[in-house]
Amino acid sequence: QCVNPTFISSGINAEYGDLIEVQCVNPTFITEHPQIMCPLAKYHRTTPGLTERFEMFIATKEICNAYTELNDPFVQRAQFETQADAKAAGDDEAQLIDENFCTALEYGLPPTGGFGLGIDRLVMFLTNSYNIKEVLLFPAMKPDEQAATKDQPPTGTS
Repeated sequence: QCVNPTFISSGINAEYGDLIEVQCVNPTFITEHPQIMCPLAKYHRTTPGLTERFEMFIATKEICNAYTELNDPFVQRAQFETQADAKAAGDDEAQLIDENFCTALEYGLPPTGGFGLGIDRLVMFLTNSYNIKEVLLFPAMKPDEQAATKDQPPTGTS
């Protein structure tokens, strides 16, 4: 349930998960996502407001995410600036401006694409796990709050 989202994309993402992803039991490709959901993906060549992106779902789980990279340096910088503003306003998923990437685009980065098929997501699917932490190879490598406080000297003693 989406409770008063601060950002439009958060609200759309919550509705998308509640209404569409849960119906993707058979292998399903969801294509042409709204631009507001994919600010770093290339805009659709024929349909304004959409992007060249797809996600694949199997048994209601996202298996992969892919899109054509936005390679117009002016549009990319504007998208990064919008993302940076959203991040400053509290959007945890927004990106900061990547100056090196913008510079590379200005020099002429050729058309590129991204395809993400996480091994962890694939293992989640194959093992019928519902939480990614169940399949992480090294969950013990994460910081442990109890261990961190154990190393602290006691307070109030001399």
